[in-house]
Amino acid sequence: MTSSRRYSPHSVKRWQLESLGLHGGQTEMAIRDSINLDQTVSSQTRFSAWTPKGSKCANKQNAAGSNNYPTMTTGQGLNLRHQCAPPCSSDQLRLVLISSHIPAYEVLLDSVKPTVIPVVYDYNGMTPEGLLFCVEKALDGHTAQSIGLVADGDSQQIHLMQSIRICSQSVLSSDIRNFWEKLGSCVQAENNGGHIDIFVPLASSECGMEILGHLSQIAGIPFCSPTGIATGSFNHILSEWLPAPPSSGSPPFSYFIDIKLQAWCRLAGVMEEALHAVRKQMKKYLSDLQRNVSGRIIGQFMYDSIPMVKVLTNYEVGEALTEALVELGKEKNDHPLEFLSVCLLKKCSKYKQIRHQLLISEGNTDDALSAFLKQEDDQEVDQTDKPPQSQYHSKLRFQQLALLDKKLQGDPGDKRSKFAREILTSERQYVQILEIVRDVYAAPLKAALSSNRAILSIANVQIIFSDILDILQVNKQLLDELTERLQEWGPAQCLGDVLVKFASRLKTYTNFFNNYTVILKTIDKCREAMPTFRAFLRRHDQTVLTKMMSLQELLLFPSTRFEEYVNLLYALRLHTPPEHSDRKDLNSAILQLKQYKDYIGQLKASLEKDTELTSIQKMIQGCPNIIEANRHLIKIQDVALLRGGNEDISASLRIYEQISDLRLFLFNDALVISSRHIFYTPFKRTSDTSCQFMASVSLSRLLVEDIPDTKYVKNAFSLQGPKRQWICSTTTEDDKFTWLSACQSAIHASIGKR
Repeated sequence: MTSSRRYSPHSVKRWQLESLGLHGGQTEMAIRDSINLDQTVSSQTRFSAWTPKGSKCANKQNAAGSNNYPTMTTGQGLNLRHQCAPPCSSDQLRLVLISSHIPAYEVLLDSVKPTVIPVVYDYNGMTPEGLLFCVEKALDGHTAQSIGLVADGDSQQIHLMQSIRICSQSVLSSDIRNFWEKLGSCVQAENNGGHIDIFVPLASSECGMEILGHLSQIAGIPFCSPTGIATGSFNHILSEWLPAPPSSGSPPFSYFIDIKLQAWCRLAGVMEEALHAVRKQMKKYLSDLQRNVSGRIIGQFMYDSIPMVKVLTNYEVGEALTEALVELGKEKNDHPLEFLSVCLLKKCSKYKQIRHQLLISEGNTDDALSAFLKQEDDQEVDQTDKPPQSQYHSKLRFQQLALLDKKLQGDPGDKRSKFAREILTSERQYVQILEIVRDVYAAPLKAALSSNRAILSIANVQIIFSDILDILQVNKQLLDELTERLQEWGPAQCLGDVLVKFASRLKTYTNFFNNYTVILKTIDKCREAMPTFRAFLRRHDQTVLTKMMSLQELLLFPSTRFEEYVNLLYALRLHTPPEHSDRKDLNSAILQLKQYKDYIGQLKASLEKDTELTSIQKMIQGCPNIIEANRHLIKIQDVALLRGGNEDISASLRIYEQISDLRLFLFNDALVISSRHIFYTPFKRTSDTSCQFMASVSLSRLLVEDIPDTKYVKNAFSLQGPKRQWICSTTTEDDKFTWLSACQSAIHASIGKR
């Protein structure tokens, strides 16, 4: 890029690279050769000013290079603020940014309070400039009391966008500093209570706290984040927040409805899987609506379909039942139902009155229950309860861990003990999940083999269960070692060496993940081919014994456990003094477990990328092979194809005619252009869409040029290939801005790799 002065990313209007690319009809080999061409590309980028309107941006011109951005997108109804929130004073205004990469983001969107402005942004195609444009447009010239950011990430980094990860190494880079400076200027000053809430558990690690400190200095206002004490799903959002927010109350409940947020935190993963089908069906009807509006409708549909609000309303009942079942597990009792009745009655505020009525009213009380209640009273008077008699080692261990948990709750101000207790509690829950696989599935199938009434062959049983049972043995040993350490817990006690020892036995997990696909395919194959195994799964899947999960769902837990390990160890290290003897081993354990967590993440990302590319390959008819090792999708954009008028006519008077529809697929190394055909069938309101391959152009050979808005054309731009030019237009100005910004970012990244 040649230039006599330095330009910011905001000022790029057009960029031009040497134009030698491909068009429809060329072979797959030609596509690959063009994309991977090794010859030197001489490039020149032309600049002119185009940025979103904003009081904090120096440049005031729009993408068309003419007037300022309007406060309203052309053709859209009401302003986003009036769509999603009633008018409120500036000192009460709150805005929340929600990444589309968050599981079940539509459900979270539906949880936003009516007085809060939500902005959902596309994780894959968005750029920092585009996100700032959306924020400034939503605020409409006002400043917010606070801004919340709900994005993916962990205690070490924020996954803001596909190409932007904010960590300790990148937080001070110029692009990220510029983004947070401008976002901070959209919030009221610190002395007026302004702050930004990051819904990522940065406050649970030293590195995360360092990032929060840098962000506060850059933006000039406080940043708050959850400590991440709670593990599993997104429950860390409901934990304590640090630093303490200026406003009273928990930050999550400043933006979201309490009961709906708790439902989303606990079941986001489950809801996301259900939403795949919901989005596919409902977006046919909602395609013309803004993302925020359609997302709210889909989210509300999920709540209507899943009576989660009612379940959470009865949370107290659930707690009482849980405690009663725990007490029943401690006792050997010949009348379990009567015992549960008594336990539940004791939870009732009118227990004494009900007990008296039960004892004196023979007509309304079962004899067995009356006798049992009388026996309970006698035991209370005599205070001669017998100690529980456990028959199994698991019951003894359960009681031991329960007592240990109470012991560790002694000092609520001791953060280190708090996280040590959380490590033990979460490990106990994880081992219980693995034991379900052993006791409910593996053990009966092995017993059937021994009784000559086999449900599965010994080979299939080995394929499905050998690796997960090996993992169970490794984690049972870890649980025993953690229990032993925490029984003698004190300020000088260490846990790091226990986790280092555990990290040395991760080959068992590697075997499981190497065979994971084979395990699932074996389950599917046996279920289809063997009616006895199908009946076995139907009898045991999604029962109380399996915590209402299937075998495949239970096998998911090893892939999520390492993120919990890393987050909890970061939190434990945060509250471990630098001179503590545990510090060195904690550092070593974190390093090893984080490397393994990243390894699992790479496996998952690779599988998702291959699945996505395969889906696109099937979507585009006649498309050459697009599946390559380092290729990934950035953004899909539907546009109209225009036919330009006479070039001799002045640009401001030139008339364009829409002739067809296109669907553009922007990858990290190429742009695939397809024609989009829309067709209807009788008696149906919605349309179907098909795509036909037209051309593929390497990003290093692509010219993207903005076309200024005129009386006759809006939101237009051109794509220049070696032999053809495509003049396109988007439906909205927002779409054009984010598309051009994504193209700019992808082209610059492609140039940087050469």
